[in-house]
Amino acid sequence: MNTLNRKQALKKMTLSAGLLAFSDISGVADNKHKAMNSQQENSFDPMAIGWKNSALIVVDMQNDFVRKGAPLEVPTAIGTAAAQKALILAFRNRKLPVVYTKFLSHPHYYLLWEWSPQCKPPTKCCWKGHQRHYADINATRDCTDIIDELSPSPDDIIIEKFGYGAFHGTPLADILHSRGVTTLAITGTVTQICVEETAREAMHHGFRTTMIEDGVSSFAPDLHAATLKNFGMKFGWVARSERIIEGVGAFK
Repeated sequence: MNTLNRKQALKKMTLSAGLLAFSDISGVADNKHKAMNSQQENSFDPMAIGWKNSALIVVDMQNDFVRKGAPLEVPTAIGTAAAQKALILAFRNRKLPVVYTKFLSHPHYYLLWEWSPQCKPPTKCCWKGHQRHYADINATRDCTDIIDELSPSPDDIIIEKFGYGAFHGTPLADILHSRGVTTLAITGTVTQICVEETAREAMHHGFRTTMIEDGVSSFAPDLHAATLKNFGMKFGWVARSERIIEGVGAFK
């Protein structure tokens, strides 16, 4: 009987020690996780970013993505135009570069057609030179042109691309570096596709990059939110347009 009691006591002690050890390990892991999350929250200070050497990129705000009823319409895109327009004015007033990107489709099969079949005939979405009538403005436009609300000026930079990112296969990085640009603000559509790809590429080209929360849009709210959160954790900053305008207007 005594032997049995000793075995039971030893078993209880072993289990208790295991539970305590597991609790300690869990606590350490939880603290590390909390510390990691804290490190990942990169606070945004508009005065510390370096807007004196900055540029604005407006990604793919073109007719076939933005106009109502367009083949690849992003319904929320037109709602971001006001913030983009305010940013464009702020950058132009400071004589800082404003870059517009245009997504173009090849007029022959390439891999991207697998995910955007609207680019194939007969729709010909984003074919340069293809004219399309848009009911919301009751007018016909080149389907790849920037929307009327955000018309580029002669001094603005236009980058045409055949993929999602604005840096891949284009002279954009060289143009920006040649102008002494070190900091970028990125707006446009679609948040988790061309905007995200461009913003990530910008980081890898050495640009301090901020994605504009109220200046980007998506057809998928969950992916929009996840993209902003992830980008702000590991690639750059996320901020509203008024914070950028504040920073751009502050430098002398």
